[in-house]
Amino acid sequence: MPIPVLLQTHLSRLVGRLTGAKHLAPCSDLSCLPITPSESEMMLRKSARRLMRQSRIWVFFSILGPGIIAANADNDASGIFGYSQAGAQYQYSMIWVLILSTIALGVAQEMCARMGVVTGKGLADLIREEFGVKITLFAMTVLLIANFATTVSEFAGILAAVQLYLGDRARFWVLPLVAVGVWLLVARGSYKKLERVLLGASTIYLLYILSAVLAHPNWAQVVKQSFLPDMSSIKPIHAYILMIISVVGTTITPWGQFYIQSSVRDKGIRVEAYRNTRIDVLFGAFFTNFIAFFIVVSCGATLYTHGVRDIQDISQAAQALRPLAGPLATGLFALGLFNASCFGAITVPLSSAYAVSEALGWESGVGRRAREAPLFISTFTFLIIASVLVVMRFPDHLAMLIILPNIVGAVLLPIILVLMLRLVNNRRLMGNFINTRSFNIVAWTTTIVLIALSAILFVTTIQQILHPL
Repeated sequence: MPIPVLLQTHLSRLVGRLTGAKHLAPCSDLSCLPITPSESEMMLRKSARRLMRQSRIWVFFSILGPGIIAANADNDASGIFGYSQAGAQYQYSMIWVLILSTIALGVAQEMCARMGVVTGKGLADLIREEFGVKITLFAMTVLLIANFATTVSEFAGILAAVQLYLGDRARFWVLPLVAVGVWLLVARGSYKKLERVLLGASTIYLLYILSAVLAHPNWAQVVKQSFLPDMSSIKPIHAYILMIISVVGTTITPWGQFYIQSSVRDKGIRVEAYRNTRIDVLFGAFFTNFIAFFIVVSCGATLYTHGVRDIQDISQAAQALRPLAGPLATGLFALGLFNASCFGAITVPLSSAYAVSEALGWESGVGRRAREAPLFISTFTFLIIASVLVVMRFPDHLAMLIILPNIVGAVLLPIILVLMLRLVNNRRLMGNFINTRSFNIVAWTTTIVLIALSAILFVTTIQQILHPL
């Protein structure tokens, strides 16, 4: 019985381990192996099954990345601040919102990943081609404003984390150093190297799990309030509703949709491998809110329990943990904030550079030199430099700078979601990969709810600015 070339070496090594024979040469036929024909056929089948399992695992890990990275980037400085406030003000009564927003995030990012795989184009590319210049220009203008605010918040988060240990003057050397590192990684690296760095950074989010464990929460109470929150003790109810809007708004971001579709395209994932990409995207949506869950628990078990309810900036939350959960919990929280902010400082301006270049039909891609992709590199560089200058100029307004993206993003998100749904249901573009009826029901329901929440968030925030208490 002839042996396929791919299995020859693998089977010879397996036989060698079982029989004790050393240096068996690859066999092209079962007769050359020192075992009976029945044993050899059985081993051949086992070897083939093992090789197929290994190949599936390698295929999955080769595709892993865009979904996890895009979702984790939502747990940036503004996200961590929002989750910390939720835990400090309402303990565990906000966790049920995370469960529902996980579904919404998975739906939104799965659609963009699917469009990237099927069309081989970024979201801005498709908007320009399908909706024309005017809508594209409007969407890109608002996106740039929202992303600039978000990039500023990332560097504000970096400064908030390092100030805990290095003081106010650290901004003069830490921020430029991080900015240079981020720029070199994107402008002089490669997509594969960048993806490895970001996947490695994703594991640091696990520190928030340890931080929550060190806070010693009542886990039975955590589980109960996650599914059956005690609404009778929540007053005033309008503040609770506003916090719901803030938590959902920090979970699903406009720039995240542009980033995941462009990164899927950059990675060159084919339609045949989309099943693994879908797993990557849905797991990323779960993982990001899994980490958010532990941030809420950490602050709920310490700050809320000890009456620290009014968190004005994210460093205050980390400092407040020190006497309540010990210096290790504070250090882990600060390190997690620094990592999350650096993560966002890479992905947010990168999504802007992708979107602007695609919208105007210019070249884009990680590792492209300025002469190859001038608009891509220029957009990325401008956002990095301008954001660092804003944070260095206003070091005493970090809380405002970190919260700002939630306000600006509320304007753009509904527009992007509607455009996404129209694109993903275009059979000419997507062929058989359009949304199913049941998926459309979920997607449109999610979109309508998010539109309503975003509108309420924007209006109530403006009212608070114009008429402060």
